[in-house]
Amino acid sequence: MTEDEIPAVRPRVWTTPAGVALCAEGDLADPGARGFVLQIGDNWFHGFVVRKDGQVAGWVDRCPHAGNPIAIEPDRYLTRDGQLILCGWHGAAFEPLTGACVAGPCAGGRLTPWPVEVVSGIVRTA
Repeated sequence: MTEDEIPAVRPRVWTTPAGVALCAEGDLADPGARGFVLQIGDNWFHGFVVRKDGQVAGWVDRCPHAGNPIAIEPDRYLTRDGQLILCGWHGAAFEPLTGACVAGPCAGGRLTPWPVEVVSGIVRTA
């Protein structure tokens, strides 16, 4: 591939419009998580949704410690027991419903919220 054939990196955006359908609530295990990449104009948004104890929360897929995505593998956001969100890069651990960092290099920090809601059984951006 020549330099002219390499696609340009599209900038990321950190918010989404309201009302975008993401998935059925029942498609998320409890506890469970799923990542989403949305194209917003010429840009990309990366986020993930967590379901725990019957509640759903959305987070921008970016660790506050180093700016990396949280998951190294697609949809692998939670610890094995499903109790915490785990950054696969540096081991930071976050509360799934509050985004508060409870362990690791960004202890005391928090994930950036991505407003989502469940409407008639469908998880949507809010």
